[in-house]
Amino acid sequence: MSKISFTPRGVCSRQINVEVEDGIIKDVQFIGGCNGNTQGVAKLAKGRPAKEVIELLRGTNCNGRGTSCPDQLAKALEQAL
Repeated sequence: MSKISFTPRGVCSRQINVEVEDGIIKDVQFIGGCNGNTQGVAKLAKGRPAKEVIELLRGTNCNGRGTSCPDQLAKALEQAL
């Protein structure tokens, strides 16, 4: 099992905690950010293969920032794997 605390860049979230076991996302927690949106993303990711979620979320852009909380989650999952 891999548990990491990831510090996102360029977004409102201050931290993303991720737990991955055998390539499956067991838990995601965002600290800060748009609470409803980050809770929704976390719920959708839980139980899914990390590689699938990475492919779906990588490159998501928030208001022209070049990144987003979902994109940063993809980066956190890449690090966890």
